[in-house]
Amino acid sequence: MTQNSLFSPDFGTIQSKPLGPHYQPLRVLITVKAAPNPSETYGETVCVAALNLDLNNPGWIRLYPINYRELDSDSRFGKYDIVRLEAKPNTGDPRAESWRPRIDSLVVEKHVKGWDRRMPYLEDYVEESMCELIQAVHQRPGARSLAAIRPKEILGIDIQPHPGWTAEEQTKIHRYVSQLDLFDSEPRTALQAPRFKGWYRYRCHTATCGTHRQGIFDWEFVALQRRFDDRDDASLVQVIREKFWDLMCASDRDTIFYVGNQQAHPRSFIVLGVVYPRRPKPGPRS
Repeated sequence: MTQNSLFSPDFGTIQSKPLGPHYQPLRVLITVKAAPNPSETYGETVCVAALNLDLNNPGWIRLYPINYRELDSDSRFGKYDIVRLEAKPNTGDPRAESWRPRIDSLVVEKHVKGWDRRMPYLEDYVEESMCELIQAVHQRPGARSLAAIRPKEILGIDIQPHPGWTAEEQTKIHRYVSQLDLFDSEPRTALQAPRFKGWYRYRCHTATCGTHRQGIFDWEFVALQRRFDDRDDASLVQVIREKFWDLMCASDRDTIFYVGNQQAHPRSFIVLGVVYPRRPKPGPRS
């Protein structure tokens, strides 16, 4: 099992939100940009997960809501950027990790490039039991809703056509696009559904684990499809498999899944992103 350092969070404790509705300064490492979803108020929203870099209060943080397309260029951030911002606990979300960001306060400090520089930030947060995480949520509503899980065995990836937005989601998109805003410099464009959805199937390190099948809600999963939108369906599926299976889940990769649940479905976890550094090569025998 993973050996955590003295500065790592205690996974057995229930994280609590600070009291009060006031914004607080945060310095975080962005680890997840989830795929955008329709929102009537914001047009589209992106869930962002990060690690708090305050050693006195380490842990996961969820920043929501964020309409990434409407961010100023100075506020645009990527995965593995260290950013400073102000945020306040989201009192409308019972999950302890959820904070509402003040977007105009966000400043990108620097980008952490390469797995060799990223893993020292991440390694203390890597766990090996998805089963325990799910069981905890069943038992305690306040249990953790974000984690990094190292599977014992990745069984496969399933890719199927996306059915398109639901009628409710289409209504949200239409209302947002139809609104006029004094600060809009260009017409609002509708969020397009991706052509394909994906799921990972894997087993965690719990001895009694059956199989976890979790939807892929990674920003990169959708962005990849848009980049190769000119491909036919069979070719696009191949492009997806080459990156999300052949590369990210290769035998020489130490594959780790960022997972999280949704407020409306706290007992169902999804894959928000993938960590895939190369496994260390075995040293010479003495």
